[in-house]
Parts: sequence; structure tokens; C-alpha cells
Amino acid sequence: MPIDLLAEGYGRKLLSSPHIWTVVQAAAAIGVVALLKFYFGGARCRSERVMHGKVVMVTGGTSGIGAAIVQELATRGAQIILLTHHAPTDPFLVDYIEDVRTITNNELIYAEQVDLSSLHSIRLFATKWVDNAPPRRLDMIILCANIMTPWFGTSQKTLDGLEAEWAINYLSTFHLLSILSPAIRAQPPDRDVRILFSTCSSYIGGKLELQHTESASKSGSTSYARSKLAVMTFAYAFQKHLDSYKRPDKQVNNARAFIIDPGFCRTPGTRRWLSGGLIWGLFLYLITWPVWWLILKSPTQGAQNYLLAAMDAEYGRGAGGKMIKECREYEPLRPEVKHEEVAKKLWEFSEKQIEQLEKEGAVKRALAKKETEKNEKNVPDSAADGTPVPSAGKKEATAGSRRSRKAK
Repeated sequence: MPIDLLAEGYGRKLLSSPHIWTVVQAAAAIGVVALLKFYFGGARCRSERVMHGKVVMVTGGTSGIGAAIVQELATRGAQIILLTHHAPTDPFLVDYIEDVRTITNNELIYAEQVDLSSLHSIRLFATKWVDNAPPRRLDMIILCANIMTPWFGTSQKTLDGLEAEWAINYLSTFHLLSILSPAIRAQPPDRDVRILFSTCSSYIGGKLELQHTESASKSGSTSYARSKLAVMTFAYAFQKHLDSYKRPDKQVNNARAFIIDPGFCRTPGTRRWLSGGLIWGLFLYLITWPVWWLILKSPTQGAQNYLLAAMDAEYGRGAGGKMIKECREYEPLRPEVKHEEVAKKLWEFSEKQIEQLEKEGAVKRALAKKETEKNEKNVPDSAADGTPVPSAGKKEATAGSRRSRKAK
């Protein structure tokens, strides 16, 4: 068929060949779609770095952009420590880690149970890490954990009584890094330590209304934008905090903070936001999926900015505190994120909020413990009909077991 068409086009004229305009129109349409896909796909990371022996701590590393980052760094030989709210024995987490180990041919993939919506859970993990002697190696912290309420939904509250976006997107980061700060500063001077924060262009419309963070916001978009603005302000302040530390060995600070904007991506969080968390919304999302496929990045494409900040040699020297978007450095469109007064106010508010909530949480746990002990003491040794009630700490002897045979 192609030979016949070429022969006919040569013998007659190309424009007089059958279906030539259909072919031209189809080629033009495919070309436009390809160009749009290339444009919306964003820049790609071209940097290379040997990651063997590097210890990388990742939040939000089991889905979306975080999972793409984990797979790429693990392929390069990095040791990955996933901070996840799943229990170590959770079937999903066990299968996920096994799959990553198989795909990347890297057995150094581990998980620590840390619930970022709980200040107590964060403190338990972070203090255990810091109390280790000598200090554990830590080359990188990648903060990808994120929650976004559907566009017409109301923000949820955590067990600590905080707005979910504020607690998970910002305050968990502040709490974790505040405790891990000694471990970060204790790293040898020849070690390149990088901390990667996550942001979003929604920070441009955010307002640091700190008094509203302990109540569920009527607008999920408002609370999300506020949390991202707070993250950026804290990131710049944390870089100054690291730079101000005087090392005992008189060496310069070797830890650098970077703010990463991955762009708009087809992550589970974005899908939930677009669908509103509803069945009919998900159905509508599936119908319009070709549009989202075209204009939204895939998780792998969104991970390129993180990979650049993690591997580029340029970011391993010089000053930190830089914002990276589309694999280039950008200046924030909200200049107040670099103001010391704004950062000081946010830092002091966050410390007081955490202190207050941890005290309240400690009281609640103590009361719950006393209630549990009281209930255990009130458990009767036998039922009303005289039948013995087995103790909670003892196992019943089942027929055919070694315990039952020994009793006989």
C-alpha cells in the first residue's frame, strides 16, 4: 500500500493523491498533542550522582512523587528510610518495600512507623534517632508528605486538634527537623547534607493566619495555601538556623535546605482534590482523564526537580536556601517568606503550639493509661456461674497442644 501511494503520488501529483489531506490533518493533530505534552511535561534532570552509601530519609515515599523519587534514588544505590504511618507488619507496606527492592535491585530499603498527624509519634521517632551514639549517618531528608482537602470540602482535624493541612504539611516538618537538628549539624564536614522541602504555587495566595490553625477551615484550598506558605517561610529560616551554628571543628556549615515546586502532577492527592473524594467525582475524572493526562505531569516528571536538588553537584557547595522549579532556580513571588520578623513570629508560634499540644497529649495518655489499668483490675476472676475466666496475659490450652498434654 505505501509503495502504491508513493508511485501514484509520483506519477500524478502529491496533492491529487487520495486521502492526502486526511493524512496531513492527522499528522498535524498528533504533532500539536505531542508538542503540548512535551511542554506540560516540564524540564528533566540531567544530573548524575553516585548515591551508594548515602542515607536518605523520605516522608510520603509510598505514593505519587515520593514513590518516584524513592525508586530513582534506590536504583542509584541509596539507602532509603521511609517514614510512614503504616505499621511495619502492614501487608501493603511489606509488599511495597519488597517490590521496590526487586525493581531497584537494592535491599537497603527500610521503613519506620511515624504518624505525621501525631506530634507524640514524631517525637518518639526523632528522639530515638538523635539519642544514638555515635550520631547516625544522614545525608538527605526529602519531605514529600502532603495532604490536600477536596476543593469544596472542609478541612479535617487531627487527634491533636489541629487542622490537617497545617499539622501534616507544615507542623510535622517543623517538629521533625527541630528535633533532628543536632543530628544534622553533627554530620562530618566532608558530608553533603541536603534537606528538600515541598511547596506548591498555591502559596502565592496563602495568608499566615496562625490563630485559625486549631480549627477546621471551611475551605481546604485556603488551609492548603497557608500550610505551603508556612513551609517556605520555615525553610528559609531553617537554613539561617543551620548557618548560625558554630561547629566544634571550626568548619563551615555543610547542610543546605532547598524548596522544591514540582508543578501540577497526576498524584493521588490531586486526583482526590479534582474528584472531591466522591464516587461521581471520580467517574467525572475518569471521563476527562485525557485532558489531565495532557496538562498534568506524571509523578516521575514531577520528581525531576527533587532529583536535581538531590544529585546536582552545584547544590552540594555554596549557600543553601534556594527555590527550584522546572529544574531552575526561582525567586519566591512572596518576598515576605524571607523576612526575619515573619519567620521569627512563625517559629515562636509553632514552638508554643507544639509545647501546649504535647502537654495536653501527655495528660490524655496518662488518663487513658490509668483507665486501662483500672479496667484490668476490675476484671472478675470467674463468671457468675463459676466458670473461670482466662487471664488476659495467659493463653488458653487448646486440645492437642503441648500445654494441654502437660496439664494432664
